[in-house]
Amino acid sequence: MEAIYLADPAAARPARQHARKAAAQQCPGIPADVLDTIELLASELVTNSIRYGSEPGDSLKIRVEARPGRARVEVHDTRRRPPRQRPASDERARGRGLHLVEMLAAGWGVTDRPLGKIVWVVITW
Repeated sequence: MEAIYLADPAAARPARQHARKAAAQQCPGIPADVLDTIELLASELVTNSIRYGSEPGDSLKIRVEARPGRARVEVHDTRRRPPRQRPASDERARGRGLHLVEMLAAGWGVTDRPLGKIVWVVITW
C-alpha cells in the first residue's frame, strides 16, 4: 500500500500513521510492539526525506508491504544523495535517526530511481 504526501514537516504524522495502518491491514495480528517499530522507522525515513531529500513543493511516497514475520517500508523522494549516518554526539539535537534504523531494522538500504532514490527498511519478527 502506498500514499503520497507533500514533502513538508506536517506530512510526517500522517505518513507514519499510514505505515502502521497499512502493515496492520496487510498482516492482521502483527504484535503491537512491531507496529510501534514500523511506525517509528517510517517516521525516521520520512523525516529524513523531508529534511534532506526534497525541495519545497516536492512530494514523497511511502510504500508498505507486510506479510507474516516481515514488513518493508520504502520512502521515495526526489534527491539522489543517499542518507549518511552521523557520528554519535550528545551535543546535537539531530542525527540519531539512522542509528535507530540500524538498531531496530533487520536491514536497510538505498536504491536509485530515475528521478531520486528509495530508502527502505525491513523489520522482522
